[in-house]
Amino acid sequence: MSQTIYKPVNFLGALDVGTSSVRFMVFQSNTSNCVASAQLENPLLFPKPGWVEQEPMGFLSRIDLCIQKTIRDFLKKGYQLSQIKGVGLSTQRETVVVWDNQTGLPLYNAVVWGDNRTQSLVDKYKKKLTVCDFNDFNFECGLPISTYFSALKIRWIFDNVSGLEEKIKEGFVSCGTLDSWLLYKYSGNHVTDVSNASRTMLMNLHTCRWSSRLLSFFGIPVATLPEIRSSSEVYGYFQHGVLKGIPFASCLGDQSASLLGQGCREAGQCGATFGTGCFLLQNTGLSPNYSRTGLLTTVAYKLGKSQSVVYALEGYIPTAGAAIRWLRDDLGIVNDLEEVEELATKVDDSGGVCFVPAFSGLHAPYWKADTRGVIAGLTQHSHEGPIVRACLEAICLQTRDTIAAISQDSEKPVATLVVTGGLCAISIFAQTLADILQCKGLLPSMRESSALGAAAAAGFCLGLWNFEDIHRVDYCEGNTFQPSKKCDYVEKLCATWQKGISCSSGWASKNP
Repeated sequence: MSQTIYKPVNFLGALDVGTSSVRFMVFQSNTSNCVASAQLENPLLFPKPGWVEQEPMGFLSRIDLCIQKTIRDFLKKGYQLSQIKGVGLSTQRETVVVWDNQTGLPLYNAVVWGDNRTQSLVDKYKKKLTVCDFNDFNFECGLPISTYFSALKIRWIFDNVSGLEEKIKEGFVSCGTLDSWLLYKYSGNHVTDVSNASRTMLMNLHTCRWSSRLLSFFGIPVATLPEIRSSSEVYGYFQHGVLKGIPFASCLGDQSASLLGQGCREAGQCGATFGTGCFLLQNTGLSPNYSRTGLLTTVAYKLGKSQSVVYALEGYIPTAGAAIRWLRDDLGIVNDLEEVEELATKVDDSGGVCFVPAFSGLHAPYWKADTRGVIAGLTQHSHEGPIVRACLEAICLQTRDTIAAISQDSEKPVATLVVTGGLCAISIFAQTLADILQCKGLLPSMRESSALGAAAAAGFCLGLWNFEDIHRVDYCEGNTFQPSKKCDYVEKLCATWQKGISCSSGWASKNP
């Protein structure tokens, strides 16, 4: 059989380092056509209740393996490595790494975004703020003081790793969000982008620079932090491995990359990504919109040094796919997403069971740090089906509350939601979401929107992706879900959900 001859087209790589997995994909430039990819699961460490960590060097080994597998597949299809013109980076955001910049070795495990060991620090720093100070704090960084964001994770590591104080004084310590660690290890440069920096509680939203006031407040030396850049520019070049010499041409937090990949270009457009957690972002345009309902004001992206910053409102649900993972790994109820679909479709409804998966508290728009997971409404007839169905409903109900907050802040109802992420592979989940939200759901044909957004931003930097095409999403092969249930069905579920939230409150100690 003769080998297929391919036209000399250009490609962009996308390195997507999430919480649950590492993925490397190669896209044909200016399209959502993925020609090769590989994915590996990321293990999580839970050293104490409420603590979530990952091993920093483990990211590197899994990334290398994913890249090698993808490139082998890419070359077998008759393409040339020289056709890959750049790589975009998308990472989990608030996760932090602290390392010795003399040896390049981590000084502690990566503390993951969902970790809540810093609750006592949250209480301490909140007490330092007057009402006036709090308003100024929120105006400057757009975020509440919470265990979720990076500053207090860094502060905890500084306070708890022996000998670190002296190393900091000597200038031997570097730190940052996960993207900065990966760029440092692969390119040698200590850099980050505005979307990741905006999640630290340390960046001024208006100048997009580290804030001297916030750095002083949290006691974090600016010399330890990366340089803040735009989301679409050359950050450096791979210094080793099969991609040696190829530039990193974009860097974004995963949800910002997802917003790009979902095609939410215009102010008011809204997208949701259902991965380990659920993240809902609304593009708010060129100025920050400060929430009245407990949402986060954040940077969406800045596509180049000379481009304007685009902002977003965000609602964050810490436990979405993580709840399915818990059903699989800890309870042994399901083995995979196909079994989730099978069990959930065997029952007409959740049979009065309410599942509140508040494993690390409820975040936006509730901000209830003392809540913990609850399964209520069980009877002798309850079995795997109703529990799995209740789990899917819980994710949708949290989404509904967050959408309501977005609608209130933007003073306009969300009529259409672009949805992507691993959970969207479950058809009954997508339909349940449309029923509970009572709005249309669009599922693009390319569900890996974070990777697509990172590749598009890299292509834009290198002149290989048109600006309009960054936001073009192909729905031809996707699905559109319309509500199929009446409003009284939703009202009944919402009432049960509110009872569940009441039951889940007050369980956690303030000092995990």
